Amino acid sequence: MSVLLQISPPSRSQAGYRGLPVLALGFRPFYLLAAGFGALAVAAWVAIYLGWWIPARQPWAGVMLWHAHEMVFGFSAAVVVGFLFTAGKNWTGLQTPQGAWLGALAGTWLLARVLMWTGPAWAAIAVDVAFLPLCSLSFYRILRRAKSERNYGLAIALGVMGALNIGFHAAIQSGQTGWALHASEAAIGLVAIFVTVIGGRVIPMFTANAIPGIRIRRWVGVERSVIALTLLAALANAVQAPAVITGLLAAGAAVAHGVRLAGWDSLRTGRKPIVSILHVAYAFLAIGFALIAAASAGWVDHSSALHALTVGAIGCAIIAMVTRTALGHTGRMLVTGRVEHLAYLFMALAAVVRVAVPIALPAHKPEAIAASGILWVLALVLYLAKYTPYLMRPRADGKEG
Repeated sequence: MSVLLQISPPSRSQAGYRGLPVLALGFRPFYLLAAGFGALAVAAWVAIYLGWWIPARQPWAGVMLWHAHEMVFGFSAAVVVGFLFTAGKNWTGLQTPQGAWLGALAGTWLLARVLMWTGPAWAAIAVDVAFLPLCSLSFYRILRRAKSERNYGLAIALGVMGALNIGFHAAIQSGQTGWALHASEAAIGLVAIFVTVIGGRVIPMFTANAIPGIRIRRWVGVERSVIALTLLAALANAVQAPAVITGLLAAGAAVAHGVRLAGWDSLRTGRKPIVSILHVAYAFLAIGFALIAAASAGWVDHSSALHALTVGAIGCAIIAMVTRTALGHTGRMLVTGRVEHLAYLFMALAAVVRVAVPIALPAHKPEAIAASGILWVLALVLYLAKYTPYLMRPRADGKEG
């Protein structure tokens, strides 16, 4: 799968876009919506979990299932779609959804988030399950027109995520809540694979470009095995395969990610936060699968292992990419300041607190969830405070995008 991605210089559409700037390219509405929703949803989840807030009307699927669903099929899916629509224009030289169609897709996503809380269930399911297939089909049509066969797998991955979402809803409707959680964990594994693929291509490149003289090392065996091991370990974890199988596959994935990261000279990235946060995100892949292996042996709780992937790997990768791609595609220099650095720090601390404290001090898990949630919210609020004007206005350099 590593051959599916290629980063190319931004292309310019021949027909000038004259609509709302926020609908000019996929990253604009989806990064805004994801960050806003991610902050609100986690704040609500923490408040309800700790008994700080008892809403008059709770999500129709229940708070736990709502949280499990929305953070992967809502928040993470929006960022993935925004990234692919934006990068897809570079990879193919063709215009990805913009204007009215992009607005319709973003509106579908937003309506699904509202209905997943308020119901009715039939409307929530209908709107929510439509979003990812529509995005997958839209993306595939662009790739097919460009004959970009090596990138078809990314459109297929969106489709698979959509199928898992359908499975989630089907499980709830049949009363099989355990299988609904399995579907959400499989989707988490899919996003982790996305981080594995994207990270393997861009992190060494970004690191070499930012830090002169750095030495990037790759090992053929690791590069050939890391995606397969990640896929198998994520699948085994999601379906609750026998503990010994899950443990061995997860340990193998952890080792592969750790060795891969060791070749990227992470210790030299400390003075470049826009690069170092990517290394932190990738490190949590190794940590997460190591903890899944430990959880399969009964040494740590499964929730902490899972959150090493969700808050650590996925959360840190998202805050890294929504800042980097937003800067580049709004015509700004790839230079970050205090706001971004605090956002990176808060997201990384959110992961450390959520994972380490419940393992080391189980009695303080509620406090850890509260602190982690607050840090997560602060990271996304800082992003919104600085980047909302960037995403709402035309490019600073006058180009389209």
